[in-house]
Amino acid sequence: MRSDDNDPIETQEWLDALASLVENEGKERAQYMLQKLLEKAEKQGIQSGAAPLSTSYSNTIAVEDQPAYPGNLELEAVIEALIRWNAIAMVLAAKNKAGGVGGHLSSFASIATLYEVGLNHFFKGATKGSPGDLIYFQGHSAEGNYARAFLEGRLSEKQLKNFRQEVDGKGLSSYPHPWLMPNFWQFATVSLGLGLIQGVYQARFLKYLQNRGLLETDGRRVWVFCGDGEMDEPESIAGLSLAAREKLDNLTFVINCNLQRLDGLVRGNGKIIQELEGIFRGAGWNVIKVLWDSRWDALFAKDKTGALIKRLNECLDGDLQTAYVRGGTYTREFIFNTDELKSLVADLSDEELGQLNRGAHDPVKVYAAYSAAVQHKDQPTVILAQSVKGYGLGTTTAEGRNVAHNALEMNDDELTTFHGRFKLTCSDQDLIKHRFIKPEKDSPEIKYLFDQREKLGGFLPAREVISQPLPVPELSAFDTMLQGSEDRTMSTTMVLGRIMNVLLKDKTLGKRIVPIFSDEVRTFGMEALFRQVGIYSPVGQLYTPEDKEQFLYYHEVENGQVLEEGITEAGCMSSWIAAATSYMTNQFPMVPFFTYYSMFGFQREGDLIWAAGDMRARGFLIGATAGRTTLEGEGLQHQDGTSLLSAAGVPNCRAYDPAFGYEMAVIIQHGLQEMIAEEKDEFYYITAMNERYVQPAMPKDVEKGIIKGMYLLSRGEKAKHTVQLCGSGAILNEVIAAADLLKKDFDISADVWSLTSINELHRDGVAVERDSMLAPDKKPAVSYVEQCLKGHKGPVITATDYVRAYAELIRPYISRTYVTLGTDGFGRSDTRESLRRFFEVDRYYIAVAALYALMKDGEIPASQVADAIKKYGIDPEKPNPMTV
Repeated sequence: MRSDDNDPIETQEWLDALASLVENEGKERAQYMLQKLLEKAEKQGIQSGAAPLSTSYSNTIAVEDQPAYPGNLELEAVIEALIRWNAIAMVLAAKNKAGGVGGHLSSFASIATLYEVGLNHFFKGATKGSPGDLIYFQGHSAEGNYARAFLEGRLSEKQLKNFRQEVDGKGLSSYPHPWLMPNFWQFATVSLGLGLIQGVYQARFLKYLQNRGLLETDGRRVWVFCGDGEMDEPESIAGLSLAAREKLDNLTFVINCNLQRLDGLVRGNGKIIQELEGIFRGAGWNVIKVLWDSRWDALFAKDKTGALIKRLNECLDGDLQTAYVRGGTYTREFIFNTDELKSLVADLSDEELGQLNRGAHDPVKVYAAYSAAVQHKDQPTVILAQSVKGYGLGTTTAEGRNVAHNALEMNDDELTTFHGRFKLTCSDQDLIKHRFIKPEKDSPEIKYLFDQREKLGGFLPAREVISQPLPVPELSAFDTMLQGSEDRTMSTTMVLGRIMNVLLKDKTLGKRIVPIFSDEVRTFGMEALFRQVGIYSPVGQLYTPEDKEQFLYYHEVENGQVLEEGITEAGCMSSWIAAATSYMTNQFPMVPFFTYYSMFGFQREGDLIWAAGDMRARGFLIGATAGRTTLEGEGLQHQDGTSLLSAAGVPNCRAYDPAFGYEMAVIIQHGLQEMIAEEKDEFYYITAMNERYVQPAMPKDVEKGIIKGMYLLSRGEKAKHTVQLCGSGAILNEVIAAADLLKKDFDISADVWSLTSINELHRDGVAVERDSMLAPDKKPAVSYVEQCLKGHKGPVITATDYVRAYAELIRPYISRTYVTLGTDGFGRSDTRESLRRFFEVDRYYIAVAALYALMKDGEIPASQVADAIKKYGIDPEKPNPMTV
């Protein structure tokens, strides 16, 4: 009761009336009446204030509303205990065998019951009629998944003994990794925060497939497990509003709130669960809190004044953690710290008080939450489940303690205590010797485990890929791009639009194309897609757009094909990953194209791109307005000089920097052939520019070179001196112009090469060098770069619109003088011409670099280089762009 209440009797009458309404007519009626009262108050000018974003520190689902538990709690307890032990034994055995391979004892210990209730009663496996639910398991709890799969017979004892020892192919990956365990893991979730945002867009993609009439996805659910500490990652909450706005009731987050992160409390001075509840409620989610186990029910029932709830609301997370670790005696004095509260627990011993547990370890409470979540409509649901980190490991060393994350050992006494606590049927010696426990196939536990999974479908986690090769258009389908633009100027981004138009009209692939943009469709000149295939919206277009009268108006439609995500590259990447892995998750291949400012790809969302590689994604990333000088006037934050260099580090990313439309057409057609027809687990990063110039027709027989990364564009006229000029993307036209300058001003011949992919050339060179090193008795192989340059005299000069380190990737495979030019340093706002002069990659600097290379070879005197510098107006005193 408020201390400023001047009429407590009247207040109590109103409260009694509300209680009577709930009792006689139900909660929904009470909620309706409260809403009407608020509306009436507002009409009369009474400021009622916003509804609270967090509720009391208690379970959301009342005891009387809990459904009956459908399973055998005794058998499930035995199964869970076996899984808990085998997970522990796996870590301990690996540590003893391999020393520093590590592992996590505490994370799975806190989440085990949350997994087991789901796997026994909710998580649908793949059947003939459906690919099943999509589960984003918490990355740091992989041991538990392996321990269960061992009981299921899917993993061997030998594999468990080789946990985190994968090099010889006999072990298990430390974390969920679809590349290393392609038949087991679906999603790579250990990079904190990425699982949550991917889960949101995965749930949305299921709705997208359904609304477009491509696939029946009703009945499938996305479950995302994570820790409360993980919620501090920006990506963890980045998709919450989308999930609520699009009413993704096929999505459930389960946040394992053990109140701890790696070094200490998540919110020692606050209450993380209350904070998260406010965030999710504010975003429009359905929130279910599972805080206290069934032992607390009697105490809450005895508390007629709300004193216990009030006290729990007051207790900070740091206090709750201390009370748990110090046990019943401390709990009695600290939490039950008034006469009224002490009377509630007067009949409980200190030992019984210490057994009051948290809700995440009570299968009855967890089942009630999961059941409510799957039945809830029109909102995504988050379950905030309070647990104990290191649950069951013993409070003397790990359980509930700040050091829990680093706990990698259990002494003999702790193992014996564990044995008794979880009622394992093995001997103490089995535990002390870290022996795995697996009952016989006909044991009640194993039969029950199999029966429950049979009801729900196949085992989980599991990754199944059904071969579904699809025909792709022949290169001739892109003939208009191959023929060039004659006398019209055109950017490669415009060419991309034409390629997309061809693909969208293809009878087989058209419906599977997923164009994805982060609010930049008009920027890239591709707004024709608005009318052609529409922008996806689950509700269609409820308003009249102001540009309705225009031919290419902003057109939202329920079965739209374009995913126009707004300003969120992370959201776009998550949508792209959902589409790029659909061949596996939905057994329905899709072809996503995510087109974005190239600067906002590998630099901003590199972790998601790496995750896509881990998950064997297939699709196209288009880095538009690519390069550091192709985009005029935008400056530092939009000018990309590093994406291609970053892409070189992702093993299954094939990155290209085409200068001409025909190069782009060849690369995309080849990518489709590799990914869709031949089903290779790789994805393509392709740059696109907004600089317009005449697009030439494709020369003969260059397709192979385009794909391998290098081909001869033009051969120079014969002269006394010859150089090899290489360029790509935005700078290739400058290279061509430099060749003309060299011939006109100095009578030097230049062969011009288009380097469509320095990345591919680098990988080829590395592979060739490795093969030669490991077969020293054989004739050394020759890299593709060396093959191309054979018979072409003179030093090699490479200029790109990227940092010089990118061009340096092929230096080891060029056995002659090699000079590189790149755009090192911070970006600038200016014209293309000024930017290229500033970064020293324009035609004049390329020509000077060629002369300098000839001077290094002793072919021409230094004075000739100096003359060129003066002739082209280059200032030798100009500051180095790397340093300004």
